[in-house]
Parts: sequence; structure tokens; C-alpha cells
Amino acid sequence: MEITNNLSEKALYDYKIVKRTIGGDEKAYAELFKRYKDSVYFMILKMVNNRTDAEDLMFEAFEKAFASLNYYSPQFAFSTWLFKIASNNTIDFIRKKKALTVSLDKDDINPDDRGYINSVPADVLSPEEETIRNQRAEFMREKVAMLKGRYRKLIELRYFDEFSYEEIAQELAIPLGTVKAQLFRARELLLNILQNSEIARENERI
Repeated sequence: MEITNNLSEKALYDYKIVKRTIGGDEKAYAELFKRYKDSVYFMILKMVNNRTDAEDLMFEAFEKAFASLNYYSPQFAFSTWLFKIASNNTIDFIRKKKALTVSLDKDDINPDDRGYINSVPADVLSPEEETIRNQRAEFMREKVAMLKGRYRKLIELRYFDEFSYEEIAQELAIPLGTVKAQLFRARELLLNILQNSEIARENERI
């Protein structure tokens, strides 16, 4: 990585932390997260207007960023690069969440509009896309199975069974704060597993 002269002191300091993170310094990893987690979270919250979604997307953004640190170029500030990742990931989430399932009262629909509404294509995956999705899901399940104990259970409940944080707390009989803290650690461990996999570079999401 070649540093350019247009970086601020703050950006230069971030770059030093990035290099330590790439070198495997766990404290540096934690420092980057601590420096930007709040600003990334609130940026995403403005976009999705949902605290739970914003928190998940914030973690996803950091996971994607940390998994791609070797591709970061100090021609730009780390914060700029991180916010771009977070923004793109959130936009992708919003697009996917906007399912074309509209509940409409037939009496409120203009008869001339019904043909258009009925012609809207369904959000259906092609056989090839379905196969790829299944392969990725199987790949992820194999990696999650490598986690131990409660960490594996937390990931399964949150992402496979789609439990809310509150539901996980109730299921495991632990405080909500403990769920969030341990789930973050579970994500870290899973990220490490993925980083050590040859397929990780081809897999864009956790």
C-alpha cells in the first residue's frame, strides 16, 4: 500500500491501524470498530429507519470491510472506503427488501390498471440462481458448524431461523445485552473461518 500525501492526520492514523489489523493485531481490529461503529450505525439508521436492521447492517459492513482490507488503498481515507461499503451494502439490502408483493384492495384498483398490476414479474430465481444460492447456503452452514457451543447456536438462531434478538434472549435464557455481545463475537469467529477459506473471496456476504 502506497500512502498519498492528501490524507489527513486522522486518516493517516487510521491507515496505521489498518496495517496492524492486516498483520493480525486483534486490538487494532477492535480499535477500528470502536472508532467508526457509531457513525456507521447512524448513517445506516437514516437509510433504513429500523434499529435492528441498522445494527445488523452495521456489523455486515464491518465484516465486509475487514474481509477486504488487503484491497484497501490508502489513496483514500479508510473512513471514506468504509462508509462506501456500508452505503452500498445498505442500498443492496433496501432493494432486496422491496419485494413485489403488494396487497391491494380490488375495489380500489382502476380496472384499466389491473392488467399492468398482473403483468408485474414475480421475484423468482432462475434455476441457475437457485442452485448458486443453495450452494452458498450449504457452504455457510458448513462453516457455521465449525463454530463451537453457544456461538454456533447464536448464528443459527439469528440467520438461519431468523430469530430477533429478543427471541434469542428468551430461547437461551440470557440477557439481551449478552446476546448482542456474544453474537458479535460469534460473527468475528465466523469471519476468521471464512477468511481462511479459499471460497471466501467469492462469497460477498456472511
